[in-house]
Amino acid sequence: MPIRPYLAGQAFDPETIRDMSLALENVCEALGLTLRDDPATRLVAEKIIELTQRGVRDAATLRAMTLEEFKNR
Repeated sequence: MPIRPYLAGQAFDPETIRDMSLALENVCEALGLTLRDDPATRLVAEKIIELTQRGVRDAATLRAMTLEEFKNR
């Protein structure tokens, strides 16, 4: 599932969007979430977007950092 629906008009280059989408898919899979527009998936997408805005661009790093964030909740 692409992350595009969660971007709310924010601009990222195509490669970054691809990595963000891959991270979203991987994190949702690891957390046992279904890829659909629901509150849990939205929270994951928002965390990935936040990390990307802070300069994290690698899909594997986005995945690891996002999973760490949700482990601590």
